[in-house]
Amino acid sequence: MRADEGKHVARVVELLSYPVKGCAGMSSHTAVLTSAGLAHDRGFMVISEDGVFRSQRRHPRLALIRPGIGGDGQRLTLRAPDADPVGIDVDTSGPPREVELFGAPFRGVDQGDEAAVWVSGVLGVPSRLVRVPDDHERVTDGRTPGTSGYADSCAVHVLSRATLGLLNERLGGRGAPPLPMDRFRPNIVVDGWNTPHTEDRAHRITIGDTELGYAKLAIRCAVTMVDQRSGTKAGPEPLRTLATYRRAAEGGVAFGTKYAVLRPGKLSVGDEVHVTSWGESEF
Repeated sequence: MRADEGKHVARVVELLSYPVKGCAGMSSHTAVLTSAGLAHDRGFMVISEDGVFRSQRRHPRLALIRPGIGGDGQRLTLRAPDADPVGIDVDTSGPPREVELFGAPFRGVDQGDEAAVWVSGVLGVPSRLVRVPDDHERVTDGRTPGTSGYADSCAVHVLSRATLGLLNERLGGRGAPPLPMDRFRPNIVVDGWNTPHTEDRAHRITIGDTELGYAKLAIRCAVTMVDQRSGTKAGPEPLRTLATYRRAAEGGVAFGTKYAVLRPGKLSVGDEVHVTSWGESEF
């Protein structure tokens, strides 16, 4: 442990889930953490008519879609600017179809024509909406294996305010404006770690009733260039600045950390974040 660690109490300051992959997040004060991440996180996915997932990388207007889902997960509401909201009774029992996520085959339960027409209208391309089947089986990679729904990889993405603060300092030094936390779409935002990138070395964490195990660094892509409020993409920041100090050995730039769920339970904004096992940073 470094000399400055432990001087400040780290706490959860935001909890965010993304019910529909690639769409806007939902903030909550208290959340249930399942083995696949925060409840309902990336439980739905927008796909092309031939089953390939849609991402903000090519369809930044996904950011304009604001999902809402009840605690029981049986009713999904979708809202977007210049579109009437639509409510969908979630289908969990329909026949699953083949879908593709980063070239890997998975399955999804199609949520019907009304949802498809609505999503297609917002994105401007023919699309369908699918839900993770109840028997979805997926093993995620990294130092600690786990599972997740339709997330890019691991179940939980943790990012600290100190880490974003350092990036914004460096952006300012290059004459670029600061960026909000939502550019990086974390699940758990932590404040109180006074050293940026502490999450790189926090290899086992307990929060509330839950426990997380370090899986890997979060390698960032062009989604970080999408303004989450306007649904428009413009580069080259933040990737250009991150490349000056966060180049990962495996390629790309790293910002934030991915975790697998070791113990499900409840967690809340304000909960203390306890690091029970430290590791070395790759930087």
